[in-house]
Amino acid sequence: MTSSELWTRETADRYDAEEAEASSAAALGPTLSFLAELAGDGRALEFAIGTGRVGVPLRERGVPVVGIELSEHMAAVLRRKIDEDTLPVVIGDMATTVVPGGFSLVYLVYNTITNLLTQDEQIECFRNAARHLETGGRFVIELGVPPLRLLPPGQVAVPFDVSQQHLGFDTFDLVEQMLVSHHFTRDGDDGHYRRANSRHRYAWPAELDLMARIAGLELERRVADWDGSPFTQDSAKHVSVWRKPA
Repeated sequence: MTSSELWTRETADRYDAEEAEASSAAALGPTLSFLAELAGDGRALEFAIGTGRVGVPLRERGVPVVGIELSEHMAAVLRRKIDEDTLPVVIGDMATTVVPGGFSLVYLVYNTITNLLTQDEQIECFRNAARHLETGGRFVIELGVPPLRLLPPGQVAVPFDVSQQHLGFDTFDLVEQMLVSHHFTRDGDDGHYRRANSRHRYAWPAELDLMARIAGLELERRVADWDGSPFTQDSAKHVSVWRKPA
């Protein structure tokens, strides 16, 4: 059991509706094309597969997918969409859980490596990816760049969404390299907001590269998004690919 916080049944049941925009065909198209190209004729393993937002449509594209998921509630939502024989899911944490066979691709999307709240566990996640990869296989992570440039002296909070239905902001502990995401989501039309928060350990691209080296992986590519746009000092996130050498 890692330090990741478990998703509850209520959160799992709401997840797909709240992530409808990110789950649309238009939004997912570049992601699926990117991952399918890297998987080639091999199998793909998704760490923290959740409700199958990415894994299910990737399987529908013909890529054999296996998932690891810590929350039984999230996995139960996925199982409503696709059967176990078509997309197997193992309940466990992404830092230590091992599934049979080798993979040409292991991937971890949507900032989810930050759910591991210690550096040691994040390193173990890289080691676990390397453990599952065949020679020449790739490990892919999608992760936001910590927006610390937006913090003036004395400020600890940065908003990331301000809309009629949702208010979201992150608060930062710069010493411990931790952030807490705060969400105020409007329920219905009665003016009431539902409050939720989650803890994360943020990491810089260079730190991830060092974790990869510890796990025996080499950086192959880093882009700003799934469409392959260049990663620059102003990029808000990155998609990084590490390769398992011969």
